[in-house]
Amino acid sequence: MSDQKTPFRELDSQKQIDAALEEGRLLFAGSCEFIFGAQKLGQLPPQTLPEIAFAGRSNVGKSSLVNALTGRKTLARASSEPGRTKQLNFFNLADRLMLVDMPGYGFAKAAKSVKEDWQEMMFDYLRGRPGLKRVMLLLDSRIELKPHDEEVMKLLDRAAVSFQIVLTKCDAVKPTALARKEEAMLALARRHAAACPFLSATSSESGLGIEQLRAELAQFALPAHSS
Repeated sequence: MSDQKTPFRELDSQKQIDAALEEGRLLFAGSCEFIFGAQKLGQLPPQTLPEIAFAGRSNVGKSSLVNALTGRKTLARASSEPGRTKQLNFFNLADRLMLVDMPGYGFAKAAKSVKEDWQEMMFDYLRGRPGLKRVMLLLDSRIELKPHDEEVMKLLDRAAVSFQIVLTKCDAVKPTALARKEEAMLALARRHAAACPFLSATSSESGLGIEQLRAELAQFALPAHSS
């Protein structure tokens, strides 16, 4: 699109980078409110804003990342019981961007029918939501890739939805091990048609990568309202 902003990773001057980081900071410092939780496709709210969805295993740290991005401790509530949340949660960010917290996948105790229902609902959402700009696919940097993760990547390929790998809990991994993990995940991304050719390494605890991720997501937001 002609009005598409230059992606954050393609900015080539410090001045542009600083401006993008500030734009991301201002966006995520704005109001952010939970507006709806949908358990069925027929319950989805009208699409009025660009959407960014967050997907990942039920214990990957999705809620923590959303809270870290928005600077709020309890906006998205983490459950002590992985896989308990089975709905799409919508958060309105400053009337400029919709953040969508997708239900965690890979919950071992769930019945097969529940897992199949999850996959069907997610695919229908991904394929039928034209304003969905990107899915942030969270992977735990401390552990090996799981079969469920690869299944979801294939699901995103089939739905033709752009997704970006986001490594979480990177503060708990030594630099050399993290570098190897990033290299392996980038190689994996190259094997998937819908994957972005880059990733984000983050930590909700230390703040690693949070500023940069805010700047990346800000490129999809509607322009700020002029006062």
